[in-house]
Amino acid sequence: MKKVIIKGSTEEGAVTQAENCLVEAEAMLLMADNHQGYGMPVGGVAVYKGKICPAGVGFDIACGNKAVKTNLKLEDIVEHKAELADKIFEYLSFGVGLNNKTRVEHELFNSPIWDTIDFLKNNQSLKDKARNQLGTIGSGNHYVDVFVDENDCVWVGVHFGSRGLGHTVASHFMALAGDDMNIMHETPHTLDVESKEGKDYIACMNLAGEYAYAGRDWVCGTVTALMGGKVIQEVHNHHNFAWKEEHNGEEVWVVRKGATPAFPKQLGFIGSSMGDNSVIVEGIESKESKKLYYSTVHGAGRIMSRMKAKGKTKRNKETGVVVKQEPMIDWTAETNLVKANGTELRGAGADECPGVYKKLPEVLEAHAGTIKVLHTLRPVIVCMAGSSEFDPYKD
Repeated sequence: MKKVIIKGSTEEGAVTQAENCLVEAEAMLLMADNHQGYGMPVGGVAVYKGKICPAGVGFDIACGNKAVKTNLKLEDIVEHKAELADKIFEYLSFGVGLNNKTRVEHELFNSPIWDTIDFLKNNQSLKDKARNQLGTIGSGNHYVDVFVDENDCVWVGVHFGSRGLGHTVASHFMALAGDDMNIMHETPHTLDVESKEGKDYIACMNLAGEYAYAGRDWVCGTVTALMGGKVIQEVHNHHNFAWKEEHNGEEVWVVRKGATPAFPKQLGFIGSSMGDNSVIVEGIESKESKKLYYSTVHGAGRIMSRMKAKGKTKRNKETGVVVKQEPMIDWTAETNLVKANGTELRGAGADECPGVYKKLPEVLEAHAGTIKVLHTLRPVIVCMAGSSEFDPYKD
């Protein structure tokens, strides 16, 4: 009987979703940053033979992290980091449904896929939307950070995905597969990789992957230039994607949703909360690594829902009585702690405070023997959309 492989602590909802995935998946794993998502849990790794799972990849196709090491040192920015934070927050586009303030050209818009895949060919306005949104960050847990490592070297780290392009592609193919997007705990449906629908989804997914890479490349390069620096090293990974890989002598499709590939010698950037350290890791070979299909966490992992953190007001439909649920996060207290750590914060909200996340060192400890930490990154500038923003293009 197939069982879910679980690393670290988990919640009942995430386990239920993982067990649902096993109806069609050959194997199902939960990384230590797991929590409930749509259909497939975040922090989940599902393995399929001859099938692809659009709901497993999720709405934010190719969401991922990129970190770049610059030629700058802390001493180069520390005296004017508040001014730099203002400049970054003003120059980039944080929020929902925004176009980039700067037109970004990229060769991916010349790809023949736009004119050969029926779904894209019949939705010409999607290409225009994608052009306009390339390099926008969005909201929720998407961010642009400036860090310093243990040697006071300055890094830039970002987290976001394929914006409206990926969300539109995902919604279309999830519907084709038979997913009901109003149900959180149904078994995610699949498409045969040899079917027209399956081949079209894979082509669109890969295009969204190129798009997400291009956006993160542009943002990292732009922020580095705004600081007056140059990029000298890059670490870049998707964590909402499906890869065709060989494991145990078989060719399979590995869907990682909120999970980072961690093959031996492969580098990864794992972000944390706006008040905690992030890390650069390297995958290592071991029996446990193989067991996890060479996968690891993508972040710290939530322990509190956004509504619990922010509070909410609900009206009883029958009585008309308004009930207010007080926020569980003290925004002022949390942000004071962030600032006391020397971090310039722009945007964000109670639902992204350190108190809503697991502690990254504990999460990483659950994956001991599969990765090693190369650098620890302390945040000195954190830029995110404000708490009032709802981002439909994230997962």
